[in-house]
Amino acid sequence: MTRDAFITHVEREQEALRGFLLALCCGKKDDADDLAQDALVKAYLSCTGYQDQGKFRSWLFRIAYNTFLNHKASLRCTESIDEARTLVSSTRADSEFEHQDLYLALRTLPPKERSAITLFYLTGYNIKEIAVITETSEDAVKKQLSRGRDKLREQLKMDNG
Repeated sequence: MTRDAFITHVEREQEALRGFLLALCCGKKDDADDLAQDALVKAYLSCTGYQDQGKFRSWLFRIAYNTFLNHKASLRCTESIDEARTLVSSTRADSEFEHQDLYLALRTLPPKERSAITLFYLTGYNIKEIAVITETSEDAVKKQLSRGRDKLREQLKMDNG
């Protein structure tokens, strides 16, 4: 892939990539931007191996997902939304973000469940595509989605009730 082709693809996918990483980072914009930058650098350095088959977004999201998993600070899970609120209030998280409660609830999920939920519900990937991005089986994705939904339902119910 040429440099110009890479730039064209990135310009088209940059907003979706940042949204994906923002959800994985539970609304922490600075962390999401750092991960996006790291992922784009990694993608550029390995773009010679990319086979242009109309799957650039999936390829880029796989790199971003792996970058997220390698970023230890983003993996901190909390037990409840209240614990997440306490943690977030002591950091520079975007407290005015429209979906803050969802991001706080996502913070309670382990990284793989958080990723599956984010890819499926917030990015619109199907189970097969998520399996490719996360390099896991479709059954594993289904289990992660099921567990993640159950945990989110419980967290959000506790928060509202």
